[in-house]
Order: sequence, then structure tokens, then C-alpha cells
Amino acid sequence: MKELNRETTDKKEMLPLRVMQFGGGNFLRAFVDWMVQVLNEETDFNGGVVVIKPTERGDYKTLKSQDGLFTVILDGIKNGNLIAEKRIIDCVQEVINPYSEWDAYLKLAENGNLRFIVSNTTEAGIKFNAKDGFNDAPPKEYPGKLTLWLYHRFQYFEGSASKGCILLPCELIENNGDVLKETVIKYAQHWQLGNDFKSWLQNSNHFCSTLVDRIVSGFPEAREDAIQKELHYEDRLMAAGEYYHSWVIQGPGWIKDELPFAKTDLNVQFVEDLAPYREMKVRVLNGAHTAMVPVAYLSGLRLVSEAMDDADVSSFVNALLVQEVGKTLKFPEMEIESFVSDVLDRFRNPNLKHQLISISMNSTSKFVARLLPTLKDFYASQEKLPERIVFGLTALIRFYEGEWDGKKIEVKDDDYVMQFFETEWKAFRSKEISWQELIEKILENHKVWGENLNQIPGLTALVEKFSIEIEKNGLRSALKTIS
Repeated sequence: MKELNRETTDKKEMLPLRVMQFGGGNFLRAFVDWMVQVLNEETDFNGGVVVIKPTERGDYKTLKSQDGLFTVILDGIKNGNLIAEKRIIDCVQEVINPYSEWDAYLKLAENGNLRFIVSNTTEAGIKFNAKDGFNDAPPKEYPGKLTLWLYHRFQYFEGSASKGCILLPCELIENNGDVLKETVIKYAQHWQLGNDFKSWLQNSNHFCSTLVDRIVSGFPEAREDAIQKELHYEDRLMAAGEYYHSWVIQGPGWIKDELPFAKTDLNVQFVEDLAPYREMKVRVLNGAHTAMVPVAYLSGLRLVSEAMDDADVSSFVNALLVQEVGKTLKFPEMEIESFVSDVLDRFRNPNLKHQLISISMNSTSKFVARLLPTLKDFYASQEKLPERIVFGLTALIRFYEGEWDGKKIEVKDDDYVMQFFETEWKAFRSKEISWQELIEKILENHKVWGENLNQIPGLTALVEKFSIEIEKNGLRSALKTIS
């Protein structure tokens, strides 16, 4: 079988470099590069990507040997219909390792066509390191490398405002654009690069905070042979993931003219404030996961897709999102319904083997971040408790006993949390405390929940009621008692 490269395919056209990308991992290739590919195919964007190796460890030899080509395989469900796509990505034109090609890396700063800088260097990648030196080639940290590149560009183009860049970090940290900008400026000050450069950084470059969303599972080992046979070439860099994608970009409105996503069907939004979109993602997508896990697991299910195929559990999740979570979001009803529908379709994707037990890790802190704010907001606006969220909390407490139906549950959380739940459940099982005392003790623990949850009117009594129902008649029967 032939290897995938520009000699064995018709992908020989080279494009002008317009995007510099720090990182060549699965996510950026199956998210940003895939989007650039769509822009090139459906609009006049005509942009090539140069991939920069952000860390010293490892290499991009395979990406270089395939001349930047790779295949993205996407599967998903949209409006109940299966979607499958296999697309060769040919927009990556160059691959540069600054640890061995520092001069070539800096030379890129002299390319007037380069306009966009994207990155995905993990949550720990955007940080300042005082040990990084101006004469290091390169500095250890990504923002240090970026600062030197921008400084070279500033000098080469003599501070021209038109040669500033649009930066679109994809790291999963809040306000990632602001954090990156602050870190670059800190390097500029640390290296005493002058006020003119600092002013150019602040006024001629645009650090946009972004929110990215797509599950990319990586190389499809289980389907490798079948896919290679279908494609008729060998691709060692196939990246598989879900079809669903979302990129929310906070920045000046004119940026959407330079990035013509609006001329495609890509799910990209340009907004003035990212916070509400982050909140919706956390409350709907992440909140649904956290509520679903203990309910589904104690119902005998083990995968998210299995949970969505189960009538009782899927009905619970759907009602939780529509009737409870949705009522706390500051978005038009149609936009909420669309997002909820997309989330439920993602959960139903049979090609994503999401283990419930792996999602269950640190569920107590996840409940605090993802569901507790919704519970409080719902109570404040509706003057009643959201019963499904409370049922999810009850199931979580039962899950944390670490045993169900005579079988051990591999609960994973902070050592203190694990010990606390073990102690209280043992006290209850040995009849040292009652149901009411067990629930009160669990809910009052500030170290677990950040506050005394017994102070929320009616919560203690409802958790106790659900707990007794689950113990007496089983979880599925208890689930049917929710009004």
C-alpha cells in the first residue's frame, strides 16, 4: 500500500503561509487544521499552516515524512442521523523544530503573510519562567519563544501596525487570550525590550480568548486496517474524533472578515463576551456528565452511549437539561435547545467509548463547579429545588459508598474525600447514625462542598427521601418518583 505524501497524491499545490501553529498533536490537526482546510476549500482564504514544535521532547518526523498530509476521520450523530467524514488535510506546508531550526523559526517572523497564531500547549503551557533568557535559542516556555518571534517581527517591519498578529490560543484555561498576552508582556519587561515593543504588542496584536470543543480520540487503532484499506494509502497520522465542533472566539468584530467562517457551515462564533458561552458549556455538557454518571452506573450501565440508549436514564438527562439547567441560562430559548440537542447527539455517538467510571473521577468537586451553581440559580428563580439535580446528588452520595449490588465501585477522588465518605457510610451501615444524620453529616462538610449544603432550604429532606427510596426499591424505581 502506498504511503501518504505529496508525491503519491494530487496534493502538490503549496499555499502561502498565513497560520503559525504551536503544536502538531491530534487536537490541533483534527480541529484547527481541519477548519483551515474547509476555509481553503469553500472560501478564498487560501492559507497554509506552518507547524512549530513547542517542546524539546519528541519530534514531528512522521508529519514531515508525509509532507504535512494526514487524514481526519469524523463520526457523529446530527438530528438522529449518522455522520461520517474522511478528509485529507493538505494545508500544513511546513514543520519547524525551533530546538534544531532556531534561525528558520525566527525567519518566519519576516513573512508578511503570516497573520494568525494558534496554539495548544496544554493548560501548563502558558506560563512565565524567569530562567528563560533573551539569548536562549530557544527559551523553554512557549510564551518565551513567542515573545522572541514577535520581537523579531517588530524589528524587521520597524514596528508597522499592519504586521501585528491575531492570536487564537486553544489551551483549556479561562481567558486564555488574556493570560497569554499578560505572559508575553511579562517576558518583554523581563528582557527589557522597550516601551515601543510593549506598545506594539498591546495595540497592533490581538490576543483573543477562545473556547474550543471537540472530542478527538486520536489514531483509530481498532479501525486502522479497515480505514487504510478504504483509503488506499498508509497514513500513520490519522486522527479520529467526533463530528461535533465548536469554536467561540472573543475579539473585535472585524476579525470575522479575515477569517471567513461565516461563508461555511463551520460552528464558529465571534462574540464580545466569552463568559456566558463557557458557563453554558460547563452547565450543560459537563453538568450532564456529572449528573448522569452515578445514575447510569447504579442502573447497571458502563458507557455514556449505553446510558443514552437506556430509556430511563436518557429521559432523566434530557429532562434535567431542558427543565432545570436550561432555565438558568441567559440565552434565547432556541439557542439553548440547539446546544442541548447537540450535546445529547454527542452522548449518543456509538464510536466514542466513554467509560462512565473514568468520567466519575473527582465527582464531588465537579458537582460543586458544574451543578451546584445551577441548583442555586434554579431555586432562586423558580422557588423550588431542581429535583433531577438533587437526585443526581443523591446518586453521587450513594455511588461514593464504593459498593453497589455486592460489587466494588472504583471511586477515585481526593484522599480526604474518600476517607470521609467511607467513615460516614460505615457508621450508617453499623447503625451508629440514622439516614437523616448520615445525609446531614455529608452535606454539611465544607471541605467537600465548599459550604454547608444543609442551609439550602429543603435539600436535606429531599436527599434523604431519595436515598431511602433508592435503598428500598432500587435506583430505577426511585428515578420514576421524580415529578
